[in-house]
Amino acid sequence: MSSPEVPTVAYLANQFPSPVEPYVFEEIGELRRRGVQVIPCSARRTDAMQEDQLQSLAAETLYLQPLGLLLLMRGAWLCLRRCTALANILSRVLLQGGEPPARRARTLLHTLLGACYALKLQGRGVQHIHVHHGYFGSWVAMVAARLLSIDYSLTLHGSDLLLHGVYLDTKLKCCAFCVTVSEFNRDFLLEHYPGVEPGKIMVRRLGVDLACTPTGAARPDRELPRLTMLAVGRLHPVKDHAFLLHACHELKSLGTDFLCLIAGEGPQRPWLEHLIRNLGLEAQVKLLGHLCRQELDACYRLCDLVVLTSRSEGIPLVLMEAMAHCTTVLAPAITGIPELVKHGETGFLYHAGSLEDFVTQIEIIRNSPTTLPRLRRAARQHVLEHFDREKNLAALAELLVFRITRKERHDAHENPVLQQI
Repeated sequence: MSSPEVPTVAYLANQFPSPVEPYVFEEIGELRRRGVQVIPCSARRTDAMQEDQLQSLAAETLYLQPLGLLLLMRGAWLCLRRCTALANILSRVLLQGGEPPARRARTLLHTLLGACYALKLQGRGVQHIHVHHGYFGSWVAMVAARLLSIDYSLTLHGSDLLLHGVYLDTKLKCCAFCVTVSEFNRDFLLEHYPGVEPGKIMVRRLGVDLACTPTGAARPDRELPRLTMLAVGRLHPVKDHAFLLHACHELKSLGTDFLCLIAGEGPQRPWLEHLIRNLGLEAQVKLLGHLCRQELDACYRLCDLVVLTSRSEGIPLVLMEAMAHCTTVLAPAITGIPELVKHGETGFLYHAGSLEDFVTQIEIIRNSPTTLPRLRRAARQHVLEHFDREKNLAALAELLVFRITRKERHDAHENPVLQQI
């Protein structure tokens, strides 16, 4: 049986461990350093991984899928036995809102997954479930917590509330608290979900490791005869690399000498390769694939400008990392990005979706060699003060530990729900 002073937390992500979401295992590590027993959980199996750290994390992760027939039958029986505990959320799915039938059907399946998750946590002494991102895993966590008679909480980033906030009203109503990564996100939630208690929603920023980055702007004051740009991100529609390629085509038509490097992998790679050929950019644009930490750090140091063209974001780590490396950044003025990139002070912003403004800002950057060193130093200082990973991890862990331990929890070993199964 777990001691109340040493809480046991199930930490659920849609896919864990993931090399593109290092903050998840960093948060788990920080909680463990504070004495919390953490059970890493993943809704899906992870892809093959090469890094030893990720393989080690995968070996200890509790995976919800694939599900066996017996577990599904037990989960369905648990839902029937405890239908009163799920009554209000099932009523939301079946009788309220304007979601299409297909979405409602998927959510009912996710409810069954939640029951299976509760069964998988049986006997592990779990006192709280924290789920990262507001996608379908947050519904699974909510259902499992309801069946285990414990609390759950969630972290929201960007697209999970701005683009894919499915049943977010119910998730926010039922959670003990919600952590989000920007003031923009918090304001958005309070505006669009006025029934949620404001005290539930707290901002805890992400951060980067400043110990591994340079301490000053070591780049020379020079004009940029050939501009080297770097974009880092999964090759996914939300990152809008197509916008970047069309911007590159415009730069080429203007006679700008540049090289654009794109680091990352994803489902859009074949289509982007096709677009590069169609736009005649084979000499100017290179797809680098997934880069390890050391390779990415080297790219930050060598490039002149890091660009971001996403349609939706929280506050991207890639911008923090570039600014910590004293590299100039250009990003769309959306969501929480202006909390990190202050136009003309710590970086440059462009009007989202405007090719003209994007190209204009690049020309301004190319023609401002004497002002960039001051801006880069200010950018690193801003990251140092507000986006230091060690400080922000500590603040998040303190919040989680305080909220989880501040009231008496039921022990899953003695949970009356599970004794009925």
